[in-house]
Amino acid sequence: MAANDLPTSKPTTWKQVPRYYFQRELLPLLADLRLAIMLLLAIAVFSISGTVIEQGETPAFYQSNYPEHPALFGFLTWKVIQVVGLDHVYRTWWFLALLILFGSSLTACTFTRQFPTLKTAQKWSYYTLPRQYEKLALSAELDAVAMEALTPLLQKNRYKIFHDGNTLYARKGIVGRIGPIIVHASMLLVLAGSILGAMTGFFAQEMVPAGETFRVQNIFDAGLWAQPQIPKDWSVKVNRFWIDYTPEGGIDQFYSDLSVLDADGTEVKRKTIHVNEPMRYKGVTMYQADWAIAALRVKFNNSPVFQLPMSRLDGSKARIWGTWVPTKPDLSDGVSVLAKDLQGTVLVYGNDGNLLATIRQGTAAEINGVKLTIEQVVGSTGLQIKADPGIPVVYLGFGLLMISVMMSYVSHSQVWALQAGNTLYLGGRTNRAQVVFEREMLEILDTLAATSGVGDRPSEILETV
Repeated sequence: MAANDLPTSKPTTWKQVPRYYFQRELLPLLADLRLAIMLLLAIAVFSISGTVIEQGETPAFYQSNYPEHPALFGFLTWKVIQVVGLDHVYRTWWFLALLILFGSSLTACTFTRQFPTLKTAQKWSYYTLPRQYEKLALSAELDAVAMEALTPLLQKNRYKIFHDGNTLYARKGIVGRIGPIIVHASMLLVLAGSILGAMTGFFAQEMVPAGETFRVQNIFDAGLWAQPQIPKDWSVKVNRFWIDYTPEGGIDQFYSDLSVLDADGTEVKRKTIHVNEPMRYKGVTMYQADWAIAALRVKFNNSPVFQLPMSRLDGSKARIWGTWVPTKPDLSDGVSVLAKDLQGTVLVYGNDGNLLATIRQGTAAEINGVKLTIEQVVGSTGLQIKADPGIPVVYLGFGLLMISVMMSYVSHSQVWALQAGNTLYLGGRTNRAQVVFEREMLEILDTLAATSGVGDRPSEILETV
């Protein structure tokens, strides 16, 4: 609705009251540029907080990293984070309310300002009086020049021309008036995609040993309507997990060979993923994010292979995993085995804390009278699993935004002409790129002079208001 379509008289019945106050009070408030700027700043500030503060972690994580004494910045504690919802900013009711309010402001501005501007740009009237040209930004008066000579010059400069008797109207760059509308539409798409993702998406983490099959269960954060997105009819098997190391012993890259299995256990998709190369299936994306040591496979003398779970040692800054390996059948004695990576080397310590042996994968050592063979150090892959149905909508919005911003920079130029006897009145205006428009008009005037034989420098008569 345009601003001039708003009712000017007060309502006479109770039924007219809501419409009157919406159109005369609420709609202008929503379309106010100052409100839009404040909302945009608020969204930006809270979005930054959601980037700086870790999202979707456990309460213990926030208690450890954001203690009450001393509080970060004097006020930011784990209690504040969880009460306000800063641990899941993008799914809080107040952040979604900000997005909806900002979208309403854009919509109101589009209907009250952008559409009326486009409507006005599509309308025109012929200037039939010489004095009307004096009010234009650029105007000129040429003697002994026919309007027929002006038309091809305007066509050469890509103007759309309209004639009515001895008057002419030409325009180009109407797309520049459409651009701001598409800018608003694309921003609305981005907001809609963000809300859709917040309400229907989920985020999960799984630590899975090589060879195991899992379903998505360890969900840290999910929208109110995320249940349909959580996989129920398919699972994932970790066929293999391995790490490539640099010659210096650092991690170069880690890989997971994954298979998606349907409800019958049949493989429907297989892919080896690594950092920055995820696997996607039915709207769910699985990223390679972490790793761990899950277990140690050992043999005692000529016994079968036993698999012993390993746990990461608390209190150690380094990533070290350990387990206890019995060396007597009655479990009365044993050794501690430590490992720090998947290169296959483990350290064996006695009960007194002394190092007894260093054993590589596939080799053995005699410990407490027992031949201890390290068959394999079993790794676990850490996967981040996400679903965000709003991402395609957000990408579409950003794509349109880039196109529409370029469209908005196109100048909307208008030219009028009047043939009054032997005199041609010419004038025009543009909404941007004023210098370029002036040069264009000067070239047209010089060309008219050259073809009609009027003076040496007819462009000098161009007047700028």
